[in-house]
Amino acid sequence: MKYLIAIPTYNGGKVWQESADGISEFNLNKAMVYVVDSGSKDDTLAIAKQHDFETLSIDSKDFNHGGTRNQAVENNIDRADVIIFLTQDAIPQQGFLDEITQVFNDPTVACAYGRQLPHKDANPLATHARMFNYSAESYTSEFKDKEKLGIKTVFTSNSFAAYRTSVFKELGGFPSNTILSEDMYFAAKAVMAGYKVSYCAGAEVRHSHNYTPIEEFKRYFDIGVFHHDESWIRDKFGGAGGEGMRFIKSELSFLLKNHPLWIPRACVHNFLKIVGYKLGMKYPKLPRKWLPKLSMHSRFWK
Repeated sequence: MKYLIAIPTYNGGKVWQESADGISEFNLNKAMVYVVDSGSKDDTLAIAKQHDFETLSIDSKDFNHGGTRNQAVENNIDRADVIIFLTQDAIPQQGFLDEITQVFNDPTVACAYGRQLPHKDANPLATHARMFNYSAESYTSEFKDKEKLGIKTVFTSNSFAAYRTSVFKELGGFPSNTILSEDMYFAAKAVMAGYKVSYCAGAEVRHSHNYTPIEEFKRYFDIGVFHHDESWIRDKFGGAGGEGMRFIKSELSFLLKNHPLWIPRACVHNFLKIVGYKLGMKYPKLPRKWLPKLSMHSRFWK
């Protein structure tokens, strides 16, 4: 099989340097690396060229979570059987490509995602979020698993995910008009078409965010927008409420044992997540001028 690593970038900064170094050091399969840069003003492109990554520059106003990644696939559709997406702040660990590419020996696997470990500077909330969402156990999900896994059946993350290009083309790729979660959209389409999604715990990157309470609100507002617009996913696989309650209970237990002083901060975060999500689900009823201010991805509304 032929592999390609695709990375959208914009002002990647210091963490992009670490990511690029890790890719070069651990890319033992010698997969080509293709960077789509959205008009960076720092040395992001220079770092890419320093590592001999192939680059494509686009205008920042043309960036779209799904559309830009579709462009990366379309430009390389005949050069790779599997395309691995990373974000610029995901730092690969040793062996990160091995397991995530091996799962494609099963022809029914359409996409796979790897384990995300917290960054070394991750706060307790960010650390727990990675522990909760990315366990040490691999699994593969398909449509029949929805009764057991619910919406987790189609969970994946383009911070570190891989796609079989033939299936990607067959299913039409990512949506180009979604605010985020283009990865979940594709996974849901794939599972409904009879394919499988694989979680590869042995394939690891470091990737986390120390969000402020306001950033959490905005992020979950956008998730609510996505779930409103793509309600068919909730209809087929269930909503996020059950998984959300499991997360809150797990977080409280983790903080009680390890970081009790962070419990008040966690309560603020979780309250704002819930409010943000509920507002996002009702966004068509809100004044249009509010939407960019409530959203983490304000460009979407332009």
